[in-house]
Amino acid sequence: MEHTDPFSAPSLPDLHFREGSAADFPQLADFLSAAHPDAPRSVEDLERLEAGRTPGEPHRQLLALRGGEIVGLAETGVPRMDGHPGWLEVLIRTRPDEAGGELAATLLRLAEEHALTHGASVLVSHVHEDWWEHRFLRARGYAEHDRMWHSTLDLRTLDFARFAETEARVAAAGITIQPLSELGSFGEAQQRRLYALVAALLRDVPSTTPINVWPFEVWQRRAGVQLLPEGVFIAVAPDGEWVGISELHVPIPTRPGILHNGLTGVLPEWRGHGVALALKLAAARAALERGFTGSRTGNHSINRPMLAVNEQLGFVREGARITLRRDVGTEVVTPATARAGT
Repeated sequence: MEHTDPFSAPSLPDLHFREGSAADFPQLADFLSAAHPDAPRSVEDLERLEAGRTPGEPHRQLLALRGGEIVGLAETGVPRMDGHPGWLEVLIRTRPDEAGGELAATLLRLAEEHALTHGASVLVSHVHEDWWEHRFLRARGYAEHDRMWHSTLDLRTLDFARFAETEARVAAAGITIQPLSELGSFGEAQQRRLYALVAALLRDVPSTTPINVWPFEVWQRRAGVQLLPEGVFIAVAPDGEWVGISELHVPIPTRPGILHNGLTGVLPEWRGHGVALALKLAAARAALERGFTGSRTGNHSINRPMLAVNEQLGFVREGARITLRRDVGTEVVTPATARAGT
């Protein structure tokens, strides 16, 4: 009896589907970068995402190959953003010349079936607004859930003197901006203190749905390892309380000279003093001193206060990154789809 690929479509006989692994990361990074050159991926990016997954969490990268070359990807996993109970992320990619065609439809079916076998009640997918996947998924029942703006600051153009008055006002309020590296050893006690501040700020970030804050151990695995204590700046109140933060993460491998500026935030009782701006300025100085020329960040579209701070500093906004959502809580997985999703 002839063996048939359980993942293939009858009209795609020239394709072979198989599970991906870490050994595929070099080829997969090249494929993803070619699929969307405006959002290149590196082996380091893929390794970092893999290292951040918790034991037992559902995840699959299903590769579509033609003659040994990756031409498509169907990925299912726990979203880093919008990680609510029952929510799973589906990602599909194809070569540009096959965008939106039958291969894309097959990949989406396989990704969705795999998510349903793992109890998904909501499917989400993150795409750029001008990507073909945006139109493709919208036509298949996905609706916009959230919108984020990415923006980049050319640090070489930043005129720090313009903000001297704001920094003086922050100092007059008794607040000091200090690198985490100067606030003691970054052992577990210090990590838990930092996590408590980060968690409080994340719960207060304006977004379509409240941010589901990772448990401490997951935060350690995913975010803590990416922080450089000399690049994380803490706003310290007169009584020693930590009241604000601006994070500089590891460099972006696919964007030479650019650092990712992660969470910046201030506790509610200390807002209105210019602390967030002072934190951003301290992070920018540190990045320049380390030889970086740019800082890149992302903000929810309804986070107007932080968008205003970024605009003041000169961040240049890029296209929107959209979270698409489809509720599937009432759908049933048939035996056929269950077999396809194993």
